[in-house]
Amino acid sequence: MSQQESSVTVELPDGSTLDVPSGATVEDVAYEIGPGLGSDTVAGKLDGELVAKEAPVYDDARVEIVTPSADEYLQVMRHSAAHVLAQAILREYPDAKLATGPPTEEGFYYDFDGIDVDEGDFDELVAEMEAIVDEDLDIEREEVSLDEARERVAGDPYKEEILEDLAAGDRGADDDIETVSFYSQGDFSDLCAGPHVASTGEIGAIDLREIAATNWRGDEDQPRLTRVYGTAFGSESDLEDYWERKEEAERRDHRRIGREMNLFSIPEHSPGCVHFHPDGMAIRRELEDYIRGKNDDLGYEEVWTPELNKVDLWKTSGHYEHFCEEDEMFHWDQASARTEGDEADEYGLKPMNCANHVHLYQRERRSYRELPKRYCEFGTCYRNERSGELSGMLRVRGFTQDDGHAFVTRDQIQGEVTRTLEVIDEVLADFGLDVTFKLETQPDDSFGDDQLWERAESDLRSSLDALGEGYAVEAGEGAFYGPKIAADAEDAIGREWTVGTVQLDFVQPDRFDLVYVGEDNEEHTPVMIHRALLGTFERFMAVMIEHFAGRFPLWLAPEQVRVLPLNEEVLGYAHRLRNDFEESGFRATVADGDDTLQRKIRAAHDENVPYMCIVGPDEEEAGTVSVRDRAEREARDVDPETFREHLRAEREEKRLEPDFLDD
Repeated sequence: MSQQESSVTVELPDGSTLDVPSGATVEDVAYEIGPGLGSDTVAGKLDGELVAKEAPVYDDARVEIVTPSADEYLQVMRHSAAHVLAQAILREYPDAKLATGPPTEEGFYYDFDGIDVDEGDFDELVAEMEAIVDEDLDIEREEVSLDEARERVAGDPYKEEILEDLAAGDRGADDDIETVSFYSQGDFSDLCAGPHVASTGEIGAIDLREIAATNWRGDEDQPRLTRVYGTAFGSESDLEDYWERKEEAERRDHRRIGREMNLFSIPEHSPGCVHFHPDGMAIRRELEDYIRGKNDDLGYEEVWTPELNKVDLWKTSGHYEHFCEEDEMFHWDQASARTEGDEADEYGLKPMNCANHVHLYQRERRSYRELPKRYCEFGTCYRNERSGELSGMLRVRGFTQDDGHAFVTRDQIQGEVTRTLEVIDEVLADFGLDVTFKLETQPDDSFGDDQLWERAESDLRSSLDALGEGYAVEAGEGAFYGPKIAADAEDAIGREWTVGTVQLDFVQPDRFDLVYVGEDNEEHTPVMIHRALLGTFERFMAVMIEHFAGRFPLWLAPEQVRVLPLNEEVLGYAHRLRNDFEESGFRATVADGDDTLQRKIRAAHDENVPYMCIVGPDEEEAGTVSVRDRAEREARDVDPETFREHLRAEREEKRLEPDFLDD
């Protein structure tokens, strides 16, 4: 047997390569590197995918070893915690049927059929889970034949279906499978690919979070299941820190704050579509005006395109095939033609704005002298998200993007992308958000030639390198038409949100036959750059509400100044002051109700108004105000014009906190 036939070559994280025997596992690779690493191996990553340490490696695979010190170890431990939950449920409810139980970003969940559980049962369940952890049961992997696996899962409809999907190759593997894996711990066994930790005792702390209803595989026509969420950490102190962060996140929940501040609603008659109330619209308009200024700086021309189009547009662009395959696009056939002889057409609500912007580009013959040609739009789009995936303004069906598309020559790519990234950095800094960039590369469902994808990814890497900031690479997470750079913003409590994006597209210009006449008088295909500085207004507003916990900086606050009259005698003076603020462009009100001054102050504080101006007979006589901010600091005998001048500066400089009373 030749060397080539008997071995495979794998790539290690440092870029070096290693030859190992054919059939070698991740754990074998670790032992080849060193016996200490081999004994510490818990799992591995093959081309970025987390796998069991028993998984065989293959030629040219990028291999990473997961040990207890790796970031991925927590994910592996949480997968094992999901099995602990399932084992505890079966001890308490022997007739329960198990569905699936993966790890998640915050912990894990498991879906069950045949149980009647609510959060009042958590104490008993957690006690049983902790007992299983204390038993320190070995977690053992076993490979069995398909026939034996069928015998093991007989009578369990969900595991039977999963097994048959695996046998049919529906897990995405190209080759037929002959065996599947089970993981066992004590009296519990589950069909599972892993990976898992070595024993239940490695789970340092475990708890349950909440219960939700779901449908098998997210299909509303399938059986209803009970989903139990939990979390696990390496220590009790880490678990306590998690619950503190969780409580803070709940305090900042944009849905609760949105109700309390009367910013928006999502009524039952418009599921997944946001209604902006006057105060919420004030924030949105500030965001729109702000982004318009950035678009002007970048040389974009604002346009508007309709939401309703014939689907032929998206069949050409590729969106129809991509979105309709998962039923994510709203589209329908005309039931009948209005005039005899007319053909019925298929229409849809746009899932993206880019194809409409392509139409604007191709209406005229273009010269290289016109490029970059840039269009921007606050375009409303629609996606048919499943009802169980909707989440306030963070996950919606109708959304408005601060969208933009630039048509450029190849030579213009790096400069255009780099400048856009610089502006995204500036934008997020204005909101007090730290940004990190991620390069998301070619996904499995991509369109177009692989060589074009390689060129596009190389161009984006060059732009990120030119920016001089570090970035991560997320393999396979790009859009179907091109790789992208995602801007992740870290909020006030350390959570990361993907907001702005820059995407490079060689595919759609080719599919739409876009051209420009070059300096050589020949026709060339432009490159299309998709970009959003904030992402969608709905999602970004949700992030802002939670980031600021409703305590918006002056320039974003829906109510910027509230005038508090001491009594009815000074109502006239209070309203004149309010008018002066409004004439200066500030959103101001008068608290002219019958409440006491202290109650008015408390109400303004609770409603997160940045500044209060308190006026009584003494202030009216002197022509002054007493200024109080929401941090409960106060200054007396303030000249109103001096205060307004400060407000103008605070607004224009987009300061993050009211600072009139800092001195």
